[in-house]
Amino acid sequence: MLDTAQLAPEQRRPITRDEFYRMREAGLFLDEEVELIEGVVVRMMPRDEKHDGPIERLNELLMPRLVGRARVRVQLGFAIGDYTMVKPDLAILWKAEPTDEQPSRALVIIEVSQTSLKFDRTLKLRLYASSGVAEYWVVNTIDRDIKVYTTPEGERYRDVTRYGPGDRISLGPFSDVVVAINDVFV
Repeated sequence: MLDTAQLAPEQRRPITRDEFYRMREAGLFLDEEVELIEGVVVRMMPRDEKHDGPIERLNELLMPRLVGRARVRVQLGFAIGDYTMVKPDLAILWKAEPTDEQPSRALVIIEVSQTSLKFDRTLKLRLYASSGVAEYWVVNTIDRDIKVYTTPEGERYRDVTRYGPGDRISLGPFSDVVVAINDVFV
């Protein structure tokens, strides 16, 4: 396989989101879970119950409290610029966001991490901050904690708070929606 690190920047040709959508529609990724990150098609890490369980529990905890107030999207596309389309584990959007296109604005993005922890804390963090996502949660299934990143500034977040067993988190602009860490890691 070609070592792309040896290619000069002018030799690289990133794929746009529109091209990526057409590739999917043509059936190129039928048996694969992929994302488009900065013009590169990237295979998503394999999932298991340690990953999927917290997603299901977070959805069960958040959805009833947000009905009529916000939209909760589970593992659906989120557009960032012309060259990125990721699938965050959960995205909380204002209810008024259009439903007929991939959203590019979110109030809160939540990634559940096991094998993708470094990726979620670096590259995805940078992508979400640069797109103005106000609050980004990284749910660490290994250490059983949640880091909440807030106040995006350029490609980083100014503030980060770690929540562990026994702690509770208020959800972004919905301060009445509180999640107990112990309920996420059953």
